[in-house]
Amino acid sequence: MRTDADVVIVGAGPCGLTLANILGLQGVRTLVLEERDTLIDYPRGVGLDDEALRTFQSIGLVDKILPHAVPNQILRFFDAKRRLLAEMAPPDARFGWPKRNGFVQPLVDAELYAGLDRFDHVEVRWGHRMQNCVEDAEGVTVEFSTGQPPVRTRFVVGCDGGRSTTRRLMGVSFDGTTSSTRWLVVDVANDPLGHPNSEVGADPARPYVSIAIAHGIRRFEFMIFADESDEAASDPAFVRRMLAQRVPYPDKVEIIRHRVYTHHSRIAGAFRKGRLLLAGDAAHLMPVWQGQGYNSCIRDAANLGWKLAMVVKGQADDALLDTYDVERRKHARAMIDLSTLVGRVVSPTNRRIAALRDKVIHAANIVPSLKRYILEMRFKPMPRYQQGVVVHDEHRAANSPTGTLFIQPRVDTRDRQNVLLDDVLGTGFAVLCWSNNLRAVLGEDAFALWRSLGARFVEARPMTQLHWTGHDDPDVVVVGDREGALKKWFDVYTDSVLFLRPDRCIAGACIAQRAPEMSASIVKVLRLVQGGGTGSHGDTGAVLHVAQPAAESSGTVAGTP
Repeated sequence: MRTDADVVIVGAGPCGLTLANILGLQGVRTLVLEERDTLIDYPRGVGLDDEALRTFQSIGLVDKILPHAVPNQILRFFDAKRRLLAEMAPPDARFGWPKRNGFVQPLVDAELYAGLDRFDHVEVRWGHRMQNCVEDAEGVTVEFSTGQPPVRTRFVVGCDGGRSTTRRLMGVSFDGTTSSTRWLVVDVANDPLGHPNSEVGADPARPYVSIAIAHGIRRFEFMIFADESDEAASDPAFVRRMLAQRVPYPDKVEIIRHRVYTHHSRIAGAFRKGRLLLAGDAAHLMPVWQGQGYNSCIRDAANLGWKLAMVVKGQADDALLDTYDVERRKHARAMIDLSTLVGRVVSPTNRRIAALRDKVIHAANIVPSLKRYILEMRFKPMPRYQQGVVVHDEHRAANSPTGTLFIQPRVDTRDRQNVLLDDVLGTGFAVLCWSNNLRAVLGEDAFALWRSLGARFVEARPMTQLHWTGHDDPDVVVVGDREGALKKWFDVYTDSVLFLRPDRCIAGACIAQRAPEMSASIVKVLRLVQGGGTGSHGDTGAVLHVAQPAAESSGTVAGTP
């Protein structure tokens, strides 16, 4: 079939641009369509988490993005008397990056866009507003309202926001609620406060938010009451009155822009319908309270990108794409619910309810375990896939790490020191074991199959054994456990062989003797096709077996009984 692109992405926002970079790195012909003439130039998201930075690391752009971020940002919640209710200052960086980071979205989005210049097979077309998609057995024809010739593609991914045209054309519902409460957001330059952190004022008189972004930009947000119209809230005098509650000289504040907005808690009825898929705000919207809207978009791209690439390159059946909805829906729903709950806790305007909330939270702070729970953000739902491209070892159902993200400590190799683990694992699949002969553990057939998919093989060792050559294999990279984090991880879970997906989720974990059968089970849920594609090593010697229905393995795939 002649196509203009293998994948068309509708929308050049953070989700679409990240997905385009992921596909670009995989050699997938990608076309990004955007109805605007340029990138949006005003800040929307203001917080990056460790998972998003890890994804930006995987696409080779994190060093370009970090200059626009404020790492290790503390978030403090205050009551009406400015007594500290709670503080979030998570200390660990188990995934290689700080958990909380303020950032300037337009500048980060610009770096994502500039990253596409690396790929001759990725194109962005501005001023293209999709009007219709006509799907047939071989692909999709994308038609435009602005008179441009139609585009032919194999798959369309709608990253076109909460008012998604793609979602409408799919005929998919957008279930949930829209809050009746409105907020005035004001972005200012030359930060009049100047400190690097952020705060939420849970003041029933007027709840507010103050967030340090980066480069001297600060965001203020103020709740708008029912008797205050959007027009009144947009009046410059009203904006200055709001700022006067937080800064001594509001008339001297340099306002970049201000807007009135509402909070949405919505999720699409389906993330996939045939050759059309949804990602980012087109798939889900959530209140801003946990700063997870932007980060959830990046998670979507990280989950979907490698699966699309495998299908397009003929390595996997397109049933693999069903696992995107299976895996992302539950976590997106959990983030929506958490953000909605935090908003309800923070923003009551009834003084009695607010006073009761304050007493409960102050009491909880007396209990060290509860205080750590909040301080370290342990309440944040982490991805944990029970279904999808995962195989849970029936011999170790309890305390299994399968379906979770693997840690990213710093390691040494024989020619590099103090590097992040993902930089050793690469951007594709990886098989990692603790201090063992990985080729012997897997067996030649399984080793060759994973090698044909471009997988990296990594043997982790104590630093004392880094330069021992007894297990040397030209296809296995030896890393030294520089900080002891890998040993601690294996101490907890006891599994010694891990099959890692490109998004660094653990697809399967087992003891060494069960590695061959675990490998075979994961191959089944990957829906690999006979002779489909090659990996980065270029091998074609290993035959890829056609996946059997998931019910025949210990994993599950959407759409199978």
